[in-house]
Amino acid sequence: MALSIPLKLAYKIAIFFSDLHYLFAYKDRRAVKENLRVIFPEKSNRELRRLRIRMSRNFAKYLVDFFRFSKLDKEYIKNNVHIENARYVDEALAKGNGVIILSAHLGNWELGGVVTALLGYPIWAVALAHKDKEVDDFFNFQRQSKGLKVIPLGKAVRQCLNLLKENKIVALVGDRDFTEKGVILDFFGKPTSLPEGPAAFAAKTGALIVPGFMVRNTDDSFTLRFEKPLEFSAEDKNNGLTGMITRYKTIIEDYIRKYPDQWYMYRKFWAK
Repeated sequence: MALSIPLKLAYKIAIFFSDLHYLFAYKDRRAVKENLRVIFPEKSNRELRRLRIRMSRNFAKYLVDFFRFSKLDKEYIKNNVHIENARYVDEALAKGNGVIILSAHLGNWELGGVVTALLGYPIWAVALAHKDKEVDDFFNFQRQSKGLKVIPLGKAVRQCLNLLKENKIVALVGDRDFTEKGVILDFFGKPTSLPEGPAAFAAKTGALIVPGFMVRNTDDSFTLRFEKPLEFSAEDKNNGLTGMITRYKTIIEDYIRKYPDQWYMYRKFWAK
C-alpha cells in the first residue's frame, strides 16, 4: 500500500496507526520516557510526552520510507535530500585505507545508506539479522536493490577488515552494543555498553571514521550530513580504544540532543 498511494497520504495513514499503537504500548512508552528523562532531566512530563508522540510519528514515517525504497533514484535525491560535507567522505577515501561511516539509530539511517550508495559510493552496511528469515530477506532486498550491500552482524569482522583494506566504505551504528563485548562508558552521564567495532577497525586498518546522519526536516525532506573524519591517533593508542570511542560517542550525543524525537530507542537503554 505504501507504494500505491501518494507519500503524504501514506504518512497520514502510518501516523494514525502509530497513534493507535501508542495508546496501548505501555512498555514502549515507559522505556522511551525513561530514556528521555536521562537525556533531559530538566524537562517536564508533559514535554517528554510530546517528544514521545513525535518520536512515534517520525518512526512511522521512517517505515513508510523504507517500504518505498523502490521509488528512490537520483531525481529523488536531487529533490528531497540536502547533502552536507560529502567532501569529508571523498577526502577520507583518498587516504586509501577505507572509510567507516558511523551513524546511530537516529533519523533514517537506512535511507542514508541507500542514498550514499545511489551517489556511487562503494558502501556495505553491517546489519543485525531479523529472527524471521522472510522478514530478514525482505529488509536485505530493500537495501541491496539500491546498491547498499549488507554484512550480517555475526560475520562482520573479517569481511569489514577485508573491505577496508580494499578502500571501501563500511557503515556501522555506534549507539547500541549487540555483541555484549562493548566498552562501558558514560553516555549522557550514565554508564552503558557501547560498541567497540568502529574504533577497533580504525585502529587495525588505519581507516578514517566519518560520522554521518540522515535527519528528517520539518517539511519531511532530509539532510544527509557528514562530520569531520576521526583518525586513530598516537594518543588513542595509549588509551586503547576508549579515547576514540569517547570522541565519536560525544558526536552521537550531540545529534540525539538536537533530534531527540528521531532517536528510535524503544527499549530501556540504561540498565539502572
